[in-house]
Amino acid sequence: MSIRLRLALQFAAIVAFTLLLFSALIYLFTYLSRSQSFEESLRNRAQVVAHVYFDGSQAKTDRRSRAGYSRYLRQFYRTLPDEEVRIYGMNGRVVFREGVATSRALPAEWLHEIDEPMVQKQSNWHYTVGMFYSVPERGRFLVVAWSKDADSEQKLGTLRTVLITGLLISLVVTGIGGWVFAGQALRPMRLAVQEMSSITASDMHRRLSGADGQDEVSQLASTFNSLLDRLQTAFVGQRTFVRDASHELRTPLTVLIGELEVALLQPRTSEEYQQVLRNTLDAARLLKDLANGLLQIARASDDPSQVPLVPMRLDELLLQAHEEVQRRHQTCRIDLDFQVPPNIEPIVNGNEALLLSAALNVLENACKFSRGAERPVLATLSASGRTVKLQVQDWGVGMHEADRQQVFVPFFRADNARGVPGHGIGLPLTHQIMLLHGGSIGVASKLGEGTQVTLELPRLI
Repeated sequence: MSIRLRLALQFAAIVAFTLLLFSALIYLFTYLSRSQSFEESLRNRAQVVAHVYFDGSQAKTDRRSRAGYSRYLRQFYRTLPDEEVRIYGMNGRVVFREGVATSRALPAEWLHEIDEPMVQKQSNWHYTVGMFYSVPERGRFLVVAWSKDADSEQKLGTLRTVLITGLLISLVVTGIGGWVFAGQALRPMRLAVQEMSSITASDMHRRLSGADGQDEVSQLASTFNSLLDRLQTAFVGQRTFVRDASHELRTPLTVLIGELEVALLQPRTSEEYQQVLRNTLDAARLLKDLANGLLQIARASDDPSQVPLVPMRLDELLLQAHEEVQRRHQTCRIDLDFQVPPNIEPIVNGNEALLLSAALNVLENACKFSRGAERPVLATLSASGRTVKLQVQDWGVGMHEADRQQVFVPFFRADNARGVPGHGIGLPLTHQIMLLHGGSIGVASKLGEGTQVTLELPRLI
């Protein structure tokens, strides 16, 4: 079932229930009102008959008595449909009968009733009312009146017809109106679906229209456009990554193939073969380092829930990274500055191998790009109530602002870094590791003045 049809049916059902309840209340209150009015009329009729029977033979000497008697007579002449009035003595005998003579039976318990009024309703709109009438020196009498409320039967029948007809017409109008209005309300949704179905991987630059409104469809279009932005970025990054990775992998493979082909062209001396093997080994190591870097980037991009994280001290990790970098770059000087308050421990929740790789990347970059600088690399570890921060400052070649904005793109290398060994995957890998740990990385640099890299991680409290 389509949403349009479901909305139309639900809207019609709500309106139908409301109208049905309203019509039922109207009919019920009308029925109760007319029933009460007819009972009162029938009771007045019984009282008039009793007055006429017991007081009609007495002389009316004063003006007030004559006026009251005339009023009773006027009411008496207003006959009701199928009317019959009887006056019973307390022994159950009929002492007077007025109206249509029938064989209706008197409810036996009414002669012994104490509470008034007495009313009996039947399903065919017939009513029976009873009342006691006291006559001086003659005792109590029971006056019973029967009649049929034909007027209410007719009027309520007409009212039922009008209400049912109005309900059916309202349902038809509501159903058609709900179908039309639901179609108008869902028109932006249909347009969005058509636009979504036309977007493919080759034209992900397209966006849904109507995302600048305030309704739910506009919010959906805006959210989908944001998703397309992320997907486009991911696709572009993937294509760039594959292109650059292929280029970087091709370089050591070309060296390997070239060295082997040259070695096979003619016989060579043992020293020449050793040189070929050394060149081949260097190219193989370069290829291995590149493959390891790609694997680390893939691992750092995993779901955080799949990477084991344990509490660890960042100061101990920095000492370990410092020792490793000093072993690899013996001519590079790195000064450590621990600015951690005594009452705060620099403990973070992280993966030791990944965080060690991030620290090594930052320190190695500082050493490689500050070679020949007069001042040493400075690594500062600080901690506050909620974060632990590692800042690595070098006074090397630095970079342009345009290059700085591209440092997290895999395989990107600035123009002044072409002669420095590397593949351009250190900072992108560190960026992924920081995201995986809920941290951040910042790079500030000026050409010819050096670079500062800041790693910030949430402290484990």
